[in-house]
Amino acid sequence: MPSWSEIEAEGPALAAEARRIFDAHTHKTLATLRRDGSPRISGTEVQFEDGELYIGSMWRAVKALDLRRDPRFAIHSGSGDPPDWRADAKLAGRMEEVPAPAGDERPSHRFRADISELVVTSLGEPADHIVIESWHPGRGVERRTRT
Repeated sequence: MPSWSEIEAEGPALAAEARRIFDAHTHKTLATLRRDGSPRISGTEVQFEDGELYIGSMWRAVKALDLRRDPRFAIHSGSGDPPDWRADAKLAGRMEEVPAPAGDERPSHRFRADISELVVTSLGEPADHIVIESWHPGRGVERRTRT
């Protein structure tokens, strides 16, 4: 599955807008799947590094255990409250556990995202509609509007 750098190469404007939205808030919402298949929502942070998107987790946290068992995930950016809301971003795919960065003293988990979907939803100009831009592997960037 594609890395963040592949999205940047295929849809640079969409990737830049999504990155701006993700960087606007420290905390994001991560959805994972529990052992019984029901959804779990957890707070998380994301790091963009060397063309990849990573998340970290405390050692043996339930979100990390979820991802080890079933790597499917979705992440939603933080959002402004109306009337200040202008856009939000979400992505989905599978996580792969990778070694923690060198020098990390405490045990922890680190996951790299293989991304199957990126969606940015924003307020249109004029503000009487929303614009939905998405990227999927093999389809590239698509754009639609809703009133």
